[in-house]
Amino acid sequence: MKKRTLKTVLVLSCFLILGCDSNAVYDIYKSVPNQWHKDTIANFKLSAPDTTSNYNLFVNVRNTNDYKFNNLFLIVELNYPNGKTLKDTLEYKMAKPNGELLGTGFSDIKENKLWYKGFDVPFKFTEEGDYNVSIQHAMRENGRVNGVENLEGITDVGFRVEYAQK
Repeated sequence: MKKRTLKTVLVLSCFLILGCDSNAVYDIYKSVPNQWHKDTIANFKLSAPDTTSNYNLFVNVRNTNDYKFNNLFLIVELNYPNGKTLKDTLEYKMAKPNGELLGTGFSDIKENKLWYKGFDVPFKFTEEGDYNVSIQHAMRENGRVNGVENLEGITDVGFRVEYAQK
């Protein structure tokens, strides 16, 4: 029994050590129950970590094999403390041409770390206070005017802030 407990503690310790990420400033996920409805918005609130440093901002998405598209359209809105708003419609590649889903993971759940800000121009939190980020899907099927009402295969939507590499 003692050997089994020791083994469990060692395995959990390894996961905790490997899971620690000193680059992360903010990393939160919101679960998507069953399907992501087109009117459901994932909201994230964060305080400006530092107004002098550069950061990379990411949208994180976990999906299963039930995700049937090769891309993902998102509407991402960033609200500054003073009321300024940046609203972007973004497209991300989610699958290879052969249909194999992109992302990392050993099971049928793939995790995708998708660039939002900082990849081309350094991003700074220029104002002190709380920033709000909202993420909504904007998927459409080819030849259809109306959007996909319930998007299948997305399990979690997240937002991540990292220190930019110097």
